[in-house]
Amino acid sequence: MTAVSLGMPKVRAEGNLFEETPFPDYAKSELTNTQLRANLRHATHSIRDKRANVVSELPDWEQLRDAGSAIKQNVMANLPDLLEQFEANFTARGGVIHWARDADEANRIVTDLVKEQNATEVVKIKSMATQEIGLNEHLETQGIAAYETDLAELIVQLGHDKPSHILVPAIHKNRSEVRDIFLKEMPEVDPNLDDEPAHLAEAARKHLRQKFLSTKVAISGANFGIADSGTLTVVESEGNGRMCLTLPETLITVMGIEKLLPTASDLEVFMQLLPRSSTGERMNPYTSNWTGVTPGDGPQNVHLVLLDNGRTNALADKYGRSALHCIRCSACMNVCPVYERAGGHAYGSTYPGPIGAILTPLMTGVDESENGTLPYASSLCGACYVACPVKINIPEILVHLRSEDVKARKAKSKRITEMDLLMAGAGWAMSKGSRMRLLERGLPMAGIVAGRDKKIKKLPGHLLGGWTAFRDIPKPPNHSFRQWWAKEHEGTASAGRAASGDQEAGK
Repeated sequence: MTAVSLGMPKVRAEGNLFEETPFPDYAKSELTNTQLRANLRHATHSIRDKRANVVSELPDWEQLRDAGSAIKQNVMANLPDLLEQFEANFTARGGVIHWARDADEANRIVTDLVKEQNATEVVKIKSMATQEIGLNEHLETQGIAAYETDLAELIVQLGHDKPSHILVPAIHKNRSEVRDIFLKEMPEVDPNLDDEPAHLAEAARKHLRQKFLSTKVAISGANFGIADSGTLTVVESEGNGRMCLTLPETLITVMGIEKLLPTASDLEVFMQLLPRSSTGERMNPYTSNWTGVTPGDGPQNVHLVLLDNGRTNALADKYGRSALHCIRCSACMNVCPVYERAGGHAYGSTYPGPIGAILTPLMTGVDESENGTLPYASSLCGACYVACPVKINIPEILVHLRSEDVKARKAKSKRITEMDLLMAGAGWAMSKGSRMRLLERGLPMAGIVAGRDKKIKKLPGHLLGGWTAFRDIPKPPNHSFRQWWAKEHEGTASAGRAASGDQEAGK
């Protein structure tokens, strides 16, 4: 399999306009959006508080995380064999496997399958893989309308927007904004619709019901594929997905090749990890499993598109391949201080937040478009690593990708950068203690730069100036720790030297 770039263009969402913008620039503009920040803070804190409560109930939570990580490591180590095993079992039970190297190939396969059924409409269950390849947009160019049935995805679709969260795509919208979208985009909606969640859900239910009953083709993603049986698994919270999986005559699933599990017993581990880490629930409300075709029950025309689209690129990176362990729970996003303030659109990818900051560059290349800015979208606080149910060391991978970004930029430009000069200076100073002592003597001069409030508010240069544009640096002390130590222990050291002299004289 050949890995290539993600099919979905690197875009930023702002109203109905989409354009390429580096993460720092987009995030800077989002920081001024107080409504967005309020929405994100409320939603992420609510989810992570629920998660903390249900996780604390399990005395073996850390053992479950270890088990999940070990299973995923096994999958990555044996992925080719597991894929062949899954294909054999899925095919033996009446399903049809399609292999897609990239987004274009996957979109072409799905489009051809829909056209074979003479369908002009499809219903969709929430799927990160189909968002990644831009399937909805591609189908639209082919005269095929795709209707999202997940409530949050429906809100985003009707609002002509893009998802900003893995689990809660419309997390950046509050319920009043949702009501306004429904009033504008649903012709049949009650004009007196209020913003009560139950009333909004009922409006969406009525809007979708006819589509479920009349549409012959459904498209889904998959959370897991069980290699030893050819079974696919989808977990969801609303039941709309189950309508997609059971009512249509044709079911087309798009799944990344990394989503496999070796056996059904492995699924037990993730059915404990996933709901607690994602929605803060003890168990998932709707878990659907299907194995091929069952005569007279459910879809009789079952297809699966196994998608590479850059995953083998990530697999080939020995430092970053664990990013493919991700089970799309969003726990890392809900604890990330950067995501909470910048929002998901700033990442310009299907995968926002900490996992997106590593997964997108690993799959498409750190030098692709604005990918090089993503590994810096972190304070390296480590909260994402602590929250991750399969123990992906996101901070470590971020540091690795920052190094790759520096190498890529150096390969393109031979110019000496500000960072090069700073690192060279630091290397010279730290290579000898005498040099450090020399520089430490200049600490009192920092007081002149700090001013009366004892804060350094502006430094020269792009790098240092960029740092102080958003942060104040406290005035450095008048002396270093080394100087303080020498002064405080000068008497003790003198006494020690005198005692040593007496001992030598006695000899």
